[in-house]
Amino acid sequence: MNAAVTLDQKAARLRHILAGHGRLIVAYSGGVDSAFLAWMAHRALGGRMLAVIADSASLARTHLEDALAFAREQKIPVEVVETRELENPAYIRNDAMRCFHCKDELFTVLERFREARGFEAIAYGVNADDEGDFRPGQQAARQHQVLAPLLEAGLNKAEIRELARQEDLRVWDKPASACLSSRMEYGRAVTPEALSVIERGEDALRGLGFRQFRVRHHGEIVRVEIAREELPRALTAEMARELTAVFKGLGFKFVTLDLEGFRTGSMNQLLTPEELLRGSR
Repeated sequence: MNAAVTLDQKAARLRHILAGHGRLIVAYSGGVDSAFLAWMAHRALGGRMLAVIADSASLARTHLEDALAFAREQKIPVEVVETRELENPAYIRNDAMRCFHCKDELFTVLERFREARGFEAIAYGVNADDEGDFRPGQQAARQHQVLAPLLEAGLNKAEIRELARQEDLRVWDKPASACLSSRMEYGRAVTPEALSVIERGEDALRGLGFRQFRVRHHGEIVRVEIAREELPRALTAEMARELTAVFKGLGFKFVTLDLEGFRTGSMNQLLTPEELLRGSR
C-alpha cells in the first residue's frame, strides 16, 4: 500500500470519526493542527460544530487575529472565551508542569461552555507526533476526557500539513507556534510584563522578515532562536546591530543568538529526567 493511499485512508478515518459525533466543540488555536481539525469538523458536522479559541495574556495578538481571520475565510463558526491561567500560582511558578495547569484551565473553561451551550463533547488537535514528546497538557486533556480525533486517525504533523496543502488551506505551512509562556525559562515567574516583552520581541523579528523563530527569556539574557535556513541572514554585523537595538530596547542586558537555530521545546533540555517522566505520564 503506497503512502498516498495510506494518507487517504487516514483522512477518511478522520471524517468518519468526526461525523460520528453530535454537537462538537473544537479547542482552536489557529495552528495547523487545530485549524485543520476545525475545518474537517465543519465539513463533517456543519452547524453542529463550533471552534472556540481561548484568549489570555499568553496568546500573541497576531496569532489571535490570524486564527480568527482563517475561521472567517473558511466560514467556520468561532467564538472567543477568556482563560485566567495567570491567576493560578501553580502556573505562575512556571515549573515543568506549567502546560498542565494551562490546559487544565482551558478545558475547565471549555467544559463549562459546553454544558451551557448544549454541546456533547470537546476535541483538540493533538497528533501522533505529540505522543513521544514532553506534553504535560495531554494529562489535562485525558483528565477532562477531551477527544483527540487526529491522533485517533493516526495522523502525524507532516500528514496533517499535506492534507491541508491538498485542500489549499493557507495554514498548511504555517510555522509551529506555542503560547508565549513557553518562551520563559523554567522557574522564572510568568508575568504579563514578561509575556509582553516576548511578544514585542517576536513582532520585531517578524518585522525584520524572519519566519520561524523564538524569543527565549532568561532574565537579563535573551536567547534568540532563528530557523537554520534563515540563520545566514541573521549572522551579519548589520543584523547583529538590529537585534541588539531591538532587545536592549526591550530591557535585556545581554542579547544572544542561538547557533543551533530554532527547535521546538528547547527549554525542556533544562529539565531533569524525573521532571520529564512526570510530565509524560
